[in-house]
Amino acid sequence: MRPSNHTGSYYAASLNKETNYPELRGDHNADVCIIGAGFSGVSAGLHLSELGYKVIMIEANKVGWGASGRNGGEIIGGFSGDDAMLKKYGSDYDDLIWDMRWEGNEIIRKNVEKYSISCDLKWGYLDVAIKKRHMRDIENFYEAMLSHNYPHEIAVLSKQKTIELIGTNEYIGGLLNMGNGHLHPLNLCIGEAMAAETLGAKIFESSPVIKIDKTRKPRVHTEKGSVSADSILLTGNAYHQFDKKMKNFIIPVNSFVITTEPLSEEQIKIINPEDIAVCDPNYILEYFRLTGDKRLLFGTRINYHGANDEYIKRKLRKKVLRIYPNLSDVRIDYGWTGKIAVTINHVPQLGRLDSNIYYSQGYSGHGVNTTHLAGKIMAEVISGSMERFDLFNKIKPIAIPGTHFFQKPILALGLMLYKIRDLL
Repeated sequence: MRPSNHTGSYYAASLNKETNYPELRGDHNADVCIIGAGFSGVSAGLHLSELGYKVIMIEANKVGWGASGRNGGEIIGGFSGDDAMLKKYGSDYDDLIWDMRWEGNEIIRKNVEKYSISCDLKWGYLDVAIKKRHMRDIENFYEAMLSHNYPHEIAVLSKQKTIELIGTNEYIGGLLNMGNGHLHPLNLCIGEAMAAETLGAKIFESSPVIKIDKTRKPRVHTEKGSVSADSILLTGNAYHQFDKKMKNFIIPVNSFVITTEPLSEEQIKIINPEDIAVCDPNYILEYFRLTGDKRLLFGTRINYHGANDEYIKRKLRKKVLRIYPNLSDVRIDYGWTGKIAVTINHVPQLGRLDSNIYYSQGYSGHGVNTTHLAGKIMAEVISGSMERFDLFNKIKPIAIPGTHFFQKPILALGLMLYKIRDLL
């Protein structure tokens, strides 16, 4: 694997600061070596650095190069698979699992304030309903939020209120949640990495890992250097390359995003005057929001395995115009793709390969929030607290041999089946 720069996304074009960390050379020692400098790795690295650990982060490409720097930038509470966890552990764990749903949001809030990270953070989010069953789900979840004393403003919206808020009659209602939000994910990831660096963490880019010596004190090897550490944490997620067993735990799924040119004040007043993030409830979901400089950002999944930006722009533009036909004259400036890691049971995979080699991956589309929670939990287990880690670790990953070889036909079949489910 040859190191590469960021993909041609809006985020890469609007960075606060381009990272230029050195390649790993020579032999190093650390308390913890983290492989992968996306949200999971950086979150864990920042938490561990705050606890006083000597941390080294190794990134094959650039900080935030993978899904962490390519996603839709929506901060959505909850994590896939929480129902499976409740089924396994029972009602005694309801409050603990409920609190973890939102903890990632609060970690982001704290980090942005504490380290003065400029990342276009805005609070406000709308779950929209397409069918009556979606509205029933929204009403049930609203009641659950009230019963758990959710601390932020929430409201169930009628179709008319939804139209007034986001300027389209595509939806029949929604759930407004001011505890969710949106941001520039690449600027957040880099900002958190820089915060860890100020606390003593060392970061190396353009340094793909080629092997790990699984000894009492494991050693991580790159082409030109190595790190010996008491604990190793693997956070490559959908871009993980070197452990075949872990590859079979996840299905890498392509996600696609476009952004328009900056919109006029008149257009913004019609389509999103309150600057909130929006997401529908489908399995093949669509989501959209405004960026910091008032472009419309729109994302979804399509049955395509390439990265041609003009093709992505053309396909997603049609979907945007179904929702906002009044934007037919608006130019599409950026189109890009990235991979997210989906697990078979949708439960995030926090586990260990050896007594001192851990991994965290498989957020199934809830990455911005859940990666920050996962990073904190991995810091907890490395520092000796097992309780929350064990909730995930005891749900063993479901492996499908060869998923990385048969990715395209598996995804095409899955996309077709989920589209059928969305129509029901």
